Amino acid sequence: MDTYPIFLKGMVLTFQLTIISIFIAIFIGLFFAFLKISKVKVLELVADAYIFLVRGTPLVVQIFIFYFGLTSINMPDFWAVVLGLAFHNGAYIAEIFRGAIQSVDHGQMEAGRSLGMTVSLAMRRIILPQAIRRALPPLGNQFIIALKDSSLASFIGMYELFNVATTQGSIKYDYMSYLLIVAVYYLVLVLFFSIIVRIIEKRMASSD
Repeated sequence: MDTYPIFLKGMVLTFQLTIISIFIAIFIGLFFAFLKISKVKVLELVADAYIFLVRGTPLVVQIFIFYFGLTSINMPDFWAVVLGLAFHNGAYIAEIFRGAIQSVDHGQMEAGRSLGMTVSLAMRRIILPQAIRRALPPLGNQFIIALKDSSLASFIGMYELFNVATTQGSIKYDYMSYLLIVAVYYLVLVLFFSIIVRIIEKRMASSD
């Protein structure tokens, strides 16, 4: 119990890294999803290149690139890691949104256009609300993946949950106990995220 405050502090940092990076990643994902479904070939190629780059390189490498690149211009470690995680998750969220948008019947866009809406207005008022509902389950999974991926911040010395466990394990010469403890903390966070996503899904379903 003497390490509880340290683990709690690490859990708060893990939670902050996850929430803020996912929030930014949603906007990155939406942006590249729109590029992906655009009819402009150059924009599609830009989106494809971004997604290929993220999928083709390990997350830990991306975090190190952001860390050494951004801290060299005096950006705080926290924001360097957040942007690295957002950059990574944005690619997967882009594909989630792309699939969700394209799954909406194209006739609904045509119906909106026939009512005098612009393409952007029809997308915002008709297509996106339906796409977001369909995207929620895979987005929930991506949030959980992002939570677990935040443990890689320990490689650059951030004192999040995993780093707390390994540091305390080395101090107390008892890695197994502290790794089991940190596993419980991660399970609690995953359960919290899962409950939040389920509540949002139910509320959106009831509003249909």
